[in-house]
Amino acid sequence: MSRIAVVTDSTAYIPEDLVQKYGIRVVPVRIIWDGVTYRDGVDIRPEEVFERIQHSETLPTTSQPPAQDFLDLYRELHEAGYEILTITLSKNLSGTFGSAQQAKQMLPEARIEIVDSYTTAMALGFQVLAVARALEANPDMTLEEAKALAEATRAHTGVFLTVDTLEYLHRGGRIGGAAKLLGTMLNLKPILTLNEEGRIIPAGKVRTRRKAIRAMLDLLEESIAGRRPLRLAALHVAAEEDMKRLAEMAQERFQPDEMLFAIVSPAVGVHLGPGTVGLCYMAGM
Repeated sequence: MSRIAVVTDSTAYIPEDLVQKYGIRVVPVRIIWDGVTYRDGVDIRPEEVFERIQHSETLPTTSQPPAQDFLDLYRELHEAGYEILTITLSKNLSGTFGSAQQAKQMLPEARIEIVDSYTTAMALGFQVLAVARALEANPDMTLEEAKALAEATRAHTGVFLTVDTLEYLHRGGRIGGAAKLLGTMLNLKPILTLNEEGRIIPAGKVRTRRKAIRAMLDLLEESIAGRRPLRLAALHVAAEEDMKRLAEMAQERFQPDEMLFAIVSPAVGVHLGPGTVGLCYMAGM
């Protein structure tokens, strides 16, 4: 059994059966709504958030986990004899990476490494799973080797999303390089991705939802460049039927080695808005 514990944040939203199988520890991001703070996936589920957001006059905000949450988990793992590898969502989307670093500094006696995934959702999840699976296959892997593997996965993962509107990204301040699309959208459907710095940027824009889905598949094909094995995750924000259609098309076109289904973390989904669908991938690892 490996003595390295893998920690991530709740924006990965790795399917629960895989979290349990590999013993992945998840620190929840915070959602603040009408003065009440919820822990993502603990006090409130994605379905509740996305149902409520469609009928609420107010929108929630999000916040990184406090450093104390990481510290409490790090102390527990350290006292149990574990070294710790933490992989977080992009620091250009959240302060979660910074909270993890603060906690590490508060527990200098523990061996802790922290990696910025430069992404989120199941693109982050695939990075975490790659390390967890490697540790299961090779329990003697060192912490330095596990960290190097986590860093290597970044070049093999990515995400493409199409949103119904940029309004939510704009309100939440997460729009990044996609800001240039504001004021020009009209009825266009934007396709978004994350760049190498983990910032949201436009990858394209088309006039209909159907064309957006096809365009995402074309962009995915270009990105994976025939690399195998191929792991895909289809995801959505209050758009399950569209996600299923996207997944069927991806399955038929790419015949992935692994196909997962994921809901978007509320901490990410509140910035994307209802109607979002997307594909995350890991190719060549």
